Amino acid sequence: QVRLVGSGGGLVQAGGSLRLSCAASGRTFSIAVMAWFRQAPGKEREFVAGDNWRDDTTYYTDSVKGRFTISRDNAKNTVYLQMNSLKPEDTALYYCAARSINSVTVSIHQYPYWGEGTQVTVSS
Repeated sequence: QVRLVGSGGGLVQAGGSLRLSCAASGRTFSIAVMAWFRQAPGKEREFVAGDNWRDDTTYYTDSVKGRFTISRDNAKNTVYLQMNSLKPEDTALYYCAARSINSVTVSIHQYPYWGEGTQVTVSS
């Protein structure tokens, strides 16, 4: 089992920045991919960014490219999401997720491990 604990959300004005963290524990050696998803009220959970731990590739949904950066600290088994130039439409509950299969996927059904959500609210 892998346990994920997310943190770092908050309230920020448009144009501001936040950094989310997600610490993994348990069978971390089995992790191949960690990703961030988000879910706004009344909307489906959507992929934001993914990091393949095996080949160091990263992926982003188009709406956050150039503004968000996913990174990790291997020693801490922690993945981060640096969010810059935030917009009101980035407001959502952000979740980290992990999977053991060596490919980043945008499908929520392909991630067996999830952290609790952390709220990000961007005011205009």
